[in-house]
Amino acid sequence: MILPQRPDPRLVTIRRGGTLTDADHHLLALWAASCAEHVLHLFDSAQPADPRPREAIDHARTWASGQVGMMRARAAGGHAMGAARALSGAPRWAAFSAGQAACVGHVAAHDLGAAAYAIKAARAAAPHGEAGAAGRLECHWQREQLPAVIRELVLDDQRLRNDICWSVFDG
Repeated sequence: MILPQRPDPRLVTIRRGGTLTDADHHLLALWAASCAEHVLHLFDSAQPADPRPREAIDHARTWASGQVGMMRARAAGGHAMGAARALSGAPRWAAFSAGQAACVGHVAAHDLGAAAYAIKAARAAAPHGEAGAAGRLECHWQREQLPAVIRELVLDDQRLRNDICWSVFDG
């Protein structure tokens, strides 16, 4: 479970009663897509002929640019998560990351799902004994990618939801 029981109004769009602007919502989707894409090679190495996670990442970006609707992006996310189910380890977590990224248009708080699963993928792909360092390195890389206007929001959300995101944001 990566979503809180009560939605944070900062991650709910203004039109739905929260305080998140559409522009910031789009930035969250683009950041989530970058997080997922950073580990996508881990899925591709195991399933090179399966385009579903790549398509989900593309849909996250095209949703943010207004070229596809939220329902289509969310469906692509579901397909990416379907690609994950038969797998284990790093390829599985990378596909889940892509699926979460595509779902940010539906629920902005899925941005941390994309990031958390990407960190899990990096940890799972690391050599024995180096998982913690690999996770911290991935988390650091992700934080460097954050646009300034959403940086504090995401960092605070990581702090608040770290426990339900497998404590991957400790680093």
